[in-house]
Amino acid sequence: MSDVHIIGAGIHRFGRTTERSGLDQGVHAIREALSDAGHDWREMQFAFGGSMDAGNADAIVRSLGLTGIQVINIINGCATGGSSLMAGYWAIKSGEFDLGVAVGFDKHARGAFNRAPQVYGLPQWYADTGLMLTVQYFGMKIRRYMDLHGIGEDALGLVAQKAFGNGARAAHAWRREAVDLDTIMNSEMVCDPLRKYMFCSPSEGGVALVLASSRKVRELGLQSVKIRAGAIRTRVAGSFEVFAPMLELERGPSATILASKAAFEMAGIGPEEVDVAQIQDTDSGAEIMHMAENGFCRDGDQVRMLRAGETQLGGRLPINTDGGCLACGEPIGASGLRQVYENVQQLRGRAQGRQVEGARIGYSQVYGAPGMSGVVILENG
Repeated sequence: MSDVHIIGAGIHRFGRTTERSGLDQGVHAIREALSDAGHDWREMQFAFGGSMDAGNADAIVRSLGLTGIQVINIINGCATGGSSLMAGYWAIKSGEFDLGVAVGFDKHARGAFNRAPQVYGLPQWYADTGLMLTVQYFGMKIRRYMDLHGIGEDALGLVAQKAFGNGARAAHAWRREAVDLDTIMNSEMVCDPLRKYMFCSPSEGGVALVLASSRKVRELGLQSVKIRAGAIRTRVAGSFEVFAPMLELERGPSATILASKAAFEMAGIGPEEVDVAQIQDTDSGAEIMHMAENGFCRDGDQVRMLRAGETQLGGRLPINTDGGCLACGEPIGASGLRQVYENVQQLRGRAQGRQVEGARIGYSQVYGAPGMSGVVILENG
């Protein structure tokens, strides 16, 4: 079985680009990734890609070339991008292919996501009471977590402050202005305890990665970042996930805990060996909870880490170095791939203005409805 490497990475800036469709943003990202890899579209043997609201990924061939390439569409909630990458990873690891593309893009309307409950196997009453609006779930879940583990609201503000500060350093981010802590903590309350600056927004953007086998990397003498491990897991009985209609007394592990554990075991390393991490921060509370679920701290220890600056650039474990979802927004098809793109830049020393010096191991975790999580661990070289 072949190791799998990322030899090219491309991105279309996130935010709002009224003059360009979501599909065209995906095409832009692929062209950028191919240029980065030094390869042509005609050499690609497969593509896996996804989009929730911007069209089918297989439509990229209209712009890139009708070569007969295998293109498979993937939709897996907020984990769409991560799932597209894992599909390409398995395709090469199996020995079936040597070169291919994982792509994700989207272009969402303004406003919070508000999906039909039937899509997730839920009754109509769940939507009628407003619970399909994820902001309510986010608020309820982090309030309970904070009460259980003695976490104050300032922790939420510190996460947001870091995100906007990092976003100001990333050319592909949407929100590129730093926001001070007082402004964040005094902004409008949306869903207690989460305020205006503590949520990401649906947005636009595209990301593409060119994947190659070890054989192809050796044959062509390419620079690469190795995918050391990858895992996707779904919810188990008793776990409290997005669109869960109840909180069960007997709790099960979350999908993130399961995916993180599987990826670390596959990589043969522990959380203490990670140099830079991108984790799901749909809201400030999500980043706090995912710090513990991914094994980077104990429940409740996030406050100490945040106040000590350990997750900032220059800290012990920089988290969401490009501003994460809070600064970039979340185009569902592209969001998970953006995390991997950022880690590729970090491991190759190309993250200008936000570089984590000496980064060798990069970690990314994406979380999606109705309760799935994907983890990818990268290694330089």
